[in-house]
Amino acid sequence: MDLNLNRADYLQMGVTSPKTMKLLPASRHRATQKVVIGDHDGVVMCFGMKKGEAVAVFKTLPGQKIARLELGGVLNTPQEKIFIAAGSEIRGFTKRGKQFLSFETNLTESIKAMHISGSDLFLSASYIYNHYCDCKDQHYYLSGDKINDVICLPVERLPRITPVLACQDRVLRVLQGSDVIYETEVPGPPTVLALHNGNGGDSGEDLLYGTSDGKLGLIQITTSKPIHKWEIRNEKKRGGILCVDSFDIVGDGVKDLLVGRDDGLVEVYSFDNANEPVLRFDQMLSESITSIQGGCIGKDGYDEIVVSTYSGWVTGLTTEPIHKESGPGEELKINQEMQNKISSLRVELEQLQYKVLQEREKYQQSSQSSKAKSAVPSVSINDKFTLNKDDASYSLILEVQTAIDNVLIQSDVPIDLLDVDKNSAVVSFSSCDSESNDNFLLATYRCQANTTRLELKIRSIEGQYGTLQAYVTPRIQPKTCQALQYLIKPLSLHQRTHFIDHDRPMNTLTLTGQFSFAEVHSWVVFCLPEVPEKPPAGECVTFYFQNTFLDTQLESTYSKGLGPGIIHLQEEKKRHPLPQFLIVDQGDLGREEKASRTSGPPNLDMWL
Repeated sequence: MDLNLNRADYLQMGVTSPKTMKLLPASRHRATQKVVIGDHDGVVMCFGMKKGEAVAVFKTLPGQKIARLELGGVLNTPQEKIFIAAGSEIRGFTKRGKQFLSFETNLTESIKAMHISGSDLFLSASYIYNHYCDCKDQHYYLSGDKINDVICLPVERLPRITPVLACQDRVLRVLQGSDVIYETEVPGPPTVLALHNGNGGDSGEDLLYGTSDGKLGLIQITTSKPIHKWEIRNEKKRGGILCVDSFDIVGDGVKDLLVGRDDGLVEVYSFDNANEPVLRFDQMLSESITSIQGGCIGKDGYDEIVVSTYSGWVTGLTTEPIHKESGPGEELKINQEMQNKISSLRVELEQLQYKVLQEREKYQQSSQSSKAKSAVPSVSINDKFTLNKDDASYSLILEVQTAIDNVLIQSDVPIDLLDVDKNSAVVSFSSCDSESNDNFLLATYRCQANTTRLELKIRSIEGQYGTLQAYVTPRIQPKTCQALQYLIKPLSLHQRTHFIDHDRPMNTLTLTGQFSFAEVHSWVVFCLPEVPEKPPAGECVTFYFQNTFLDTQLESTYSKGLGPGIIHLQEEKKRHPLPQFLIVDQGDLGREEKASRTSGPPNLDMWL
């Protein structure tokens, strides 16, 4: 059975964060549903479709940026209450738009992820997880790395409350109360979690995860250990996964898996007889997919996939056919409806053109006034700088809410720009004088019209470190530019892992001296990527890394103590052997620091 879906754009909000769009439950089977969405302007809007037009049910006033939107309600009843996370506050609305809850969590960080189950509220900021019940604090956990998402196994199906945290260090942490029961490694940094089939599958313990490098998997979270069921590798080098949902869009009685990626790809996976996912449909949109839902929006009886994009567009991929078979009378009616729609669009276009002229004149007058203030427009940029394990290169993805005019790339460290198939921009290089001004690269990408997303590939040289800068100029008036900086670290091609082969021969470097635990951690952060900025909890810390280019291993161990600090590094013997054993006292550290050519960590430049 072929799956044919037709695109329909409904409306546009402001810039949206992942998981900020939901569909309210339908009143009856396959009846049209309402869409609720929140954006970075702090606006929450609920709308439905009527005669092909979006009709607002309610719309709130602007406020703080909305980071998450979830539906909730009493367990085993329709989840119709709307909850949003903005800053450190949780607000609740009814489906008619009446606010019934305003809960200030007093978290020191802004809320990044949220999950609601009955009267239980699960929140996470960058490193902090909190569990509330009836707005009363229950449990707390401080993570060693950034938390990207949080979810809880269905409490109505299981006799326990089991929250799961998706952390940046490629680990899912399973909690009980304030303690970690166990951790399980996944093949990439997990960005999104979802219950399989929306209810945890047959066991209630099945959990879907998507990673920032485009991998998708299913894992069963039991009380004692995880069970990995299947995993989809990203062999076609598609974008990272931002959102997933379960909905029977094929119509065979089995829920399909809907996936939205940060390169604009929408995918539908069905399940075969062995419960393995099989790709049934994919379609590329022009910008990243921040939310995805399955339901019925445009017309009764026609299922569709509803997505929200980074710039705020709400778009449907519907099963409703574009060209309908009809008799002469119905054809006349359809033509009349089309004429009315075209007339209303023309009127709306004229109103928008007049409004643009008014605003342009107002801006000219205000900018020429002697009391004029700076009127630089603010443009949101969504950027991602990640290391690809497969080809040992960095991907720099820049996404702007409006069209990009050009991007200037500058680097004070030698790097190579690699070709990207999906990149249609024209690149030009300028000559650089690296000896006098430490400028090794100057390249300009000129984008075609309506390009809102640009992907670059960069390969660095280990041992040389510095800063890569991207100057992004949107296609707007007046001309403005935003500068973005990315650190290229000394061991830039090393990627974090959780296991290494201890049977391989290793070189060892040990440093001792009167330095603190925090100082040692700052050196490791300086040298290696994917290390959390905050020092981890505990008396002893070990990090494992793998070189994506040479496939060598690196182990870094350091511990707290009353006496001198100790840092212990081991690397596999390959290419540049390290001394087998080296002890350096504080005086030697000081002398080496003076001789160092950089202001980096004491004595580590010799090793690099």
